[in-house]
Amino acid sequence: MRPVPLRPPSIELDLGPAAAPAPAAPSGLSREEIERIARDAAAAAVAAAPAPPAGPSREEIARIAAREAAEVAERIVLEAMPRGGAAQAAAAAPKGSLQAAATRSGPAKIDGLLREMIQRKASDLHLSAGVAPVFRVDGEIHFAGGSAPGGLSSDDIEAMVTEVMTPKAREDFASLRDADYAYELRGLARFRVNVFQDRNGVGAVLRQIPIEVLTAEKLGLPKACLDMCWLSKGLVLVTGPTGSGKSTTLAAMIDFINKNRSDHIITIEDPVEFVHQNQKCLVNQREVGLHTKSFKNALRAALREDPDIVLVGEMRDLETISIAIETAETGHLVFGTLHTTTAVSTVDRIIDQFPSDRQSQIRVMLSESLKGVVAQNLIPKIGGGRVAAQEILVGNHAVAALIRDGKTFQLPSVMQTGKNIGMVTMNDALMKLVMSRQVDPQQAYIKAVDKTGFAAMLKSAGINSV
Repeated sequence: MRPVPLRPPSIELDLGPAAAPAPAAPSGLSREEIERIARDAAAAAVAAAPAPPAGPSREEIARIAAREAAEVAERIVLEAMPRGGAAQAAAAAPKGSLQAAATRSGPAKIDGLLREMIQRKASDLHLSAGVAPVFRVDGEIHFAGGSAPGGLSSDDIEAMVTEVMTPKAREDFASLRDADYAYELRGLARFRVNVFQDRNGVGAVLRQIPIEVLTAEKLGLPKACLDMCWLSKGLVLVTGPTGSGKSTTLAAMIDFINKNRSDHIITIEDPVEFVHQNQKCLVNQREVGLHTKSFKNALRAALREDPDIVLVGEMRDLETISIAIETAETGHLVFGTLHTTTAVSTVDRIIDQFPSDRQSQIRVMLSESLKGVVAQNLIPKIGGGRVAAQEILVGNHAVAALIRDGKTFQLPSVMQTGKNIGMVTMNDALMKLVMSRQVDPQQAYIKAVDKTGFAAMLKSAGINSV
């Protein structure tokens, strides 16, 4: 190994509490070797930094050194483990490690909380000033035990999240007091991060994104969804409220295409969540704010990038929606998301985005380009976990005619008669989960949009628990 300069003796490096013994490495690396390499990395980081007072403070240099040491040591341990060992290591971390995490600096502190999150199988981690860390597990909020007395301070949270921010997120937070970015705990998971400021100070929400894309088979995607993946052109929308699994479903559909077609896929996301490696397809993933200015700019540019399939992470505004429809019309397959709860409300939301003098034209364009809507929600399962209830609208001549004529309120009737091609209403999807004893009738009723209709279905089935 190339020797590195020793760190200046006047600078004390605080690398945090001693790490727990690492698992034995099949590659032959001892714990001592890992620690030595980590110390070398820390020394190199300090030696490379400008000396105080002209450069960063001693505290800043120590923080940089600690980060380098932690990252190198973690990478060596994870890469030395057998496949799946990293996740087991995270699960083996003792509960109550939050208090130790609260004494560390920067990445070490946030990483400890994220490992606790993985161990608890939580979907979200909430950090609020004056409150203990909060985990969302199976859709419910749980306050962490064993964390720092009195909760985390605003300064604690700001130190944690800004340490791992991207440069763009730092700029956004400094000027807007809001920022979005992605963070990866190497070998374990990725996280979508939102940092904000409220009346108590700085807060953050981190959503877990599995490091591996769940396949269509593992998710149990219905045939109608897979049929949409074989389309050569058109618009396919996956919709639902926040936290309904839209990104997971879309990622599984893109993964299916990647494995079965030989095409060029462009994804436009904010931030990039699931990472797709090239398989049979060439995949280019662009992050808004990092690789492009906006969704609409990236979508407009995509037309000059020879795409077959374009994924638009969020169709937020009129211009993005308009370009997405035009892209689908010009011979491309476009996937997108909206925060709507049913197929009918999805179509209506798109049309209502446009001024009244353009709505007739948009109805015609949408009737020709819309090939499918998957509106989903996550329902708590009996015994723990959650399962997706999916309403599916498949574009056909009858659907196109109703959209063109402004009769979207009749779409549920077409979906009832279109079961043979995979159409499903949300009430039917919920009823199937109840009858298969996967979900409790009360939970299904809570998630139903048409509660009157769903209550009638339960009564007809002899279920009177709502």
